[in-house]
Amino acid sequence: MPAPEVAPVHTHETTKTLGHVLSSLRLPHQKTDDTTTSLRAITRNLLATGTPSLAAAFTAAARSRLRQTSAKRIATTNGLFTTSHNGIHAIPTPELDNALARARSLYGAGMGFASLSILSSIVKATVGLRWEEDGGMADVLAVIDADISQAIQSCKEELEGGRNDTAVAQEAISNLWSGIEESARDVEIWGGEFPYDRASNSIECWKI
Repeated sequence: MPAPEVAPVHTHETTKTLGHVLSSLRLPHQKTDDTTTSLRAITRNLLATGTPSLAAAFTAAARSRLRQTSAKRIATTNGLFTTSHNGIHAIPTPELDNALARARSLYGAGMGFASLSILSSIVKATVGLRWEEDGGMADVLAVIDADISQAIQSCKEELEGGRNDTAVAQEAISNLWSGIEESARDVEIWGGEFPYDRASNSIECWKI
């Protein structure tokens, strides 16, 4: 009598990571059409019913792909912000949306340290800018602050999973912290409100 088939077991963490990876496969400038949606559904079903080793192999391949595309699309400090019609207050550009989408793709797929290089560039790009306390730019900065906190959580999980080492972690955090400190000094000079409280607290509470 043949042995009964046993459904593969996927942990909650594996399922969550796969969901992030599948969402990350669309580059920020690409539109989601019916074909892409169907392919995602097929892939998700295949991974849900396949073996754990298949899911692990897929995740590793997807992360490798994200590393390659990220290396070609590193955010720079140019073009992320511009000024409003009054020539004083900063406003975000579509390039900032693209940069944030890339960062979210990375930390959502468990590649927190790769995302920090993009987020650090964004933080440094805000140094020297001015914005209204209750304006749209302040709201955008609050979103960036939250993204950094989520990326740091992804970094912690990356270290715990043995996918990176402490030397890389310390360098990435040091680079980010440098930008945050520079922002704090700059905002104090012109009397603005420091925009990266959550990120600052996340770094200070993290003992690597």
